[in-house]
Amino acid sequence: MGTDANDSPLKLTKQGHASVRLEKDGRTLVIDPGGFSEQEAALGADALLVTHEHPDHFDELRLRAAMEANPEAEIWTLRSVAEQISGAFPGRVHTVGHGDTFEAAGFEVEVHGELHAVIHPDIPRITNIGFVVDGLVFHPGDALTVPERPVKTLLVPVHAPWNKFSEVLDYVRAVSPAQVYDIHDGLLNDNGLGVLGRMLGKGGPGTGGAAHNHLQPGERVRLAR
Repeated sequence: MGTDANDSPLKLTKQGHASVRLEKDGRTLVIDPGGFSEQEAALGADALLVTHEHPDHFDELRLRAAMEANPEAEIWTLRSVAEQISGAFPGRVHTVGHGDTFEAAGFEVEVHGELHAVIHPDIPRITNIGFVVDGLVFHPGDALTVPERPVKTLLVPVHAPWNKFSEVLDYVRAVSPAQVYDIHDGLLNDNGLGVLGRMLGKGGPGTGGAAHNHLQPGERVRLAR
């Protein structure tokens, strides 16, 4: 799938924690409307993508509400999530994995990644996938997966039990996007956001040229190609 297949503007709205809403041509795609996101985070979606089964990314009630509100809505996710919700929506929940490509409500999507980041050696690792949308923006879920293609916009998980700042910074450098937007920030207060903002900004060691941005829930930006 080529990055020039659809040149329509792509609008990104930051939702709570790890969830984002992408809009184009009157269609809406929502990624990871989990339990730390707004109650209505999934509503209005034509397509829903879920990276893994942890409740801050996968909330069955939020997904059910969106699927029931829009009988044409569909979900793309990995097997561990699909098995929990596919029975309620036959033919509308699709299982995908690393290397898969598909079209969801007019958005072109590529799947990158296979495993959740290590939280602790004593905690078994689960599966996790990330999504490149329209060849432009990458949501990695709970992993520091470097996609097997360039992306202009990286949604970077800035805070989790499984990461530390040096890993986050090195991840941004490895992906080498033009810009990054924070996700996975639901456990941070203003102090923490301020510290990370400085470290990923001009006062930090340097992101390799990527412009760092933090959006409040509800803020929307247009992603230029």
